[in-house]
Amino acid sequence: MKNTKFTITDDLLATRGQRFINCILDLLFVHIILMSIATTVVLIGDVIHNYNLSSWIESTTTFEKLIFWAVIVFIYYFLSETYFSITFAKYFTQTIVVMKDGTRPKIHAIFIRTLTRFIPIECLTFLGSNVRGLHDMFSDTYVLRKDAYNHKKGSIIFP
Repeated sequence: MKNTKFTITDDLLATRGQRFINCILDLLFVHIILMSIATTVVLIGDVIHNYNLSSWIESTTTFEKLIFWAVIVFIYYFLSETYFSITFAKYFTQTIVVMKDGTRPKIHAIFIRTLTRFIPIECLTFLGSNVRGLHDMFSDTYVLRKDAYNHKKGSIIFP
């Protein structure tokens, strides 16, 4: 019987450039989400003549903004990687998140992966000698080039 166990090789891994673009684009996308939510709250406040909503948005402290940012970041990464194995940025760089056996990430791995992103300067850890970042190593996941992955797998698992 032929061994069909899938193994991840270095040629499948996303490049440092792709990882850096993923980091920048995802942070930009989260910022857009935050600004959209704040703008929507202000507009709703103006429409219903409740100017306290506008005042509330303008008077939030740095700590409150940081907490709100952390909640949005967690929801963004957790939901997008749980359901799609990609984020907004990974869609554009054509990269995907997989487990070490090449399957879609399990929910506990995504949870660990998402929590690890809150370690300060964690998003730059993939720029070192290892292309895998801390959130990859702690969750035992890999970010792969989608076309190379599908070619090696022999089928289109992630269209």
